[in-house]
Amino acid sequence: MSVSVEPTSVAPSRNHSAPANAGGAEGAEALRPHAEDAFAAELAALAAQDDRPRPARWRLSPWAVATYLLGGTLPDGTVITPKYVGPRRIVEVAVTTLATDRALLLLGVPGTAKTWVSEHLAAAVSGDSTLLVQGTAGTPEEAIRYGWNYAQLLAHGPSRDALVPSPVMRAMAQGMTARVEELTRIPADVQDTLITILSEKTLPIPELGQEVQAVRGFNLIATANDRDRGVNDLSSALRRRFNTVVLPLPETPEAEVDIVSRRVDQIGRSLDLPAVPDGIDEIRRVVTVFRELRDGVTTDGRTKLKSPSGTLSTAEAISVVTGGLALAAHFGDGVLRAGDVAAGILGAVVRDPAADRVIWQEYLETVVRERDGWKDFYRACREVSA
Repeated sequence: MSVSVEPTSVAPSRNHSAPANAGGAEGAEALRPHAEDAFAAELAALAAQDDRPRPARWRLSPWAVATYLLGGTLPDGTVITPKYVGPRRIVEVAVTTLATDRALLLLGVPGTAKTWVSEHLAAAVSGDSTLLVQGTAGTPEEAIRYGWNYAQLLAHGPSRDALVPSPVMRAMAQGMTARVEELTRIPADVQDTLITILSEKTLPIPELGQEVQAVRGFNLIATANDRDRGVNDLSSALRRRFNTVVLPLPETPEAEVDIVSRRVDQIGRSLDLPAVPDGIDEIRRVVTVFRELRDGVTTDGRTKLKSPSGTLSTAEAISVVTGGLALAAHFGDGVLRAGDVAAGILGAVVRDPAADRVIWQEYLETVVRERDGWKDFYRACREVSA
């Protein structure tokens, strides 16, 4: 026996006519609005001018979803800002996968924008990026399947009213896109809960002798990385249910500087921090340091380097620059300088106090000290490293 899950009977769906801060303090502004709220104007402009075929229950056509992710200019002159800077083909494959019956697995080292891309894909496809399961070592099976309202369960036994649907169940019933972040952080037996959902497109409820069948438009985006320690490998049965798209690190320093600048500018505006262009030289330095230590060789290819234990990802570079801007705004003259980013870089590089500190000191003395125009950066790093 199959059963439909009505949004109004089990859990209200998001009301996009309500303000983004609904449920918070009156008049408060969300620190980080969901993608569908932050870029509502762009999504509306795309929808208004999108005359291409759309899969069932999609808000936009696959072409418009890719344009939303990669950026572009619409016929009426509306500028769509890039959300992802990388190979176009990767985005096209990811979007196309969501239009099929296969789920999408975004794979990559930490800091390659997996979560960012996942959120924006769900926002563009379904208009709602909040049907999310956050994977951790303690994620229970109920987070993917369903749970119970125990007061109702004890009072009346298993019933529809006692059932608490998971984000995945809601997405199945509404034909929307669900998200599972850090899939490899979830215990293996809980991961495999997804096998029936992805292969049969159904979620059994044995306690009620019922099931929830996915309606057209349902799909799932998962993210994972295999760099961190303590992850749980996906079973071959589960991996076969996904089409895997690997998100690479930025190919060039210019591309990485562009990504860092854009994200820091977005974050900075929400925090009333100084404009990014005032600190573009320091952003280039941070990116250069991260890329050289990450790659194990200087930019000119002349000097081999030891790589520290951290990932030194683009996301970490964004964090270092954002922290530096905050220092410049609150304890400086508002201009990002070497002294503002030095402590952040030290914290990102030196994760293992013994081994990484030696690698960092060697890099400072053999590379940074001898580099033209980097004397202020060398002095600032030496000061915080002392």
